[in-house]
Amino acid sequence: MSSADSMDRRSRIEAKLATNLEATYIEIVDESHLHAGHEGARSGGGHFRATIVSSRFEGLSKLAAQRLVYGVLSEEMTGEIHALSMTTLTPAQWAAR
Repeated sequence: MSSADSMDRRSRIEAKLATNLEATYIEIVDESHLHAGHEGARSGGGHFRATIVSSRFEGLSKLAAQRLVYGVLSEEMTGEIHALSMTTLTPAQWAAR
């Protein structure tokens, strides 16, 4: 996959999270190059690390917030994304960092 394709994929993921979670901050890092030769890399799915800040996470456990993100990206998780590690934060948690 070219770096332009990777950027487009990252941009699409970011836009979907921003829209569906009303996120105030999103950072998506494509770590696919670190997993060369891994089964997911061979099938075309990328490995991503995400930091997402949204008031939609308020009152949710870490697990519930991550499930919310996986729900938003359910379509991408079947092809474009092979692995996703994430940090989910409320705006207050983000400000405290």
